[in-house]
Amino acid sequence: MKKNTATPDANHAEPRLYRVVASRIQALIAEENIRPGERLPSERDLALKLSVSRTSLREALIALELGGFIEVRGGSGVYVSEQAAPQAPVVEVGPGPFEVLAARRMIEAEVAALAAKMATDSAIDAILLAVLEMEKHHDDRGANEQADRNFHLAIARATGNSAMVGVIDYLWNQRGSLWHKLKEHFQTEDLRKNTLNDHRAILEAIAAHDVSGARQAMRAHLERVTRTFSRG
Repeated sequence: MKKNTATPDANHAEPRLYRVVASRIQALIAEENIRPGERLPSERDLALKLSVSRTSLREALIALELGGFIEVRGGSGVYVSEQAAPQAPVVEVGPGPFEVLAARRMIEAEVAALAAKMATDSAIDAILLAVLEMEKHHDDRGANEQADRNFHLAIARATGNSAMVGVIDYLWNQRGSLWHKLKEHFQTEDLRKNTLNDHRAILEAIAAHDVSGARQAMRAHLERVTRTFSRG
């Protein structure tokens, strides 16, 4: 008897966690009769009511915001949108930001370590150039983000492994609409300054061919970003 080797139908794939949580938030709104224009419970209370992590809840809220179901008002809270359609479907918008950050923490720490071992002088110069571009364009968010991308790709190129470059490029391209909305709400000037300081520390470790130091500096950088986006 032959085994069924067919690949699963993509249309029957398990929904992403933030979609599941978002649907539960919609159900809670209906059950508690929270009307359009009214405020939802705090993130802390919602997380307790739904027995989910704050990071999963935050991704779900942002997905609902992108779908026009809720409004996030800075310094005030989360409200049901005046234009919200009852039980509007949650749109699939790619992997959640914290899912991507978890993958980056695991992978990019090792990429930085390998770069510290393998980097040539010209590869180190390319990483330095990206840091200088981030400094130059500190107040230009678009140019600053491009320099940030160039920094991480330059580290991957410093490994001498083109597959590593492809992996980092793929991870960067997963920073979709959920990521950008999260960044819009929660990125601070302190985070931008700390990111630059983190990048300098990563560069210094790679330039010194400090394998352990480069690994730790990259991990610390991505952990800092995760903490900033996950706290209240």
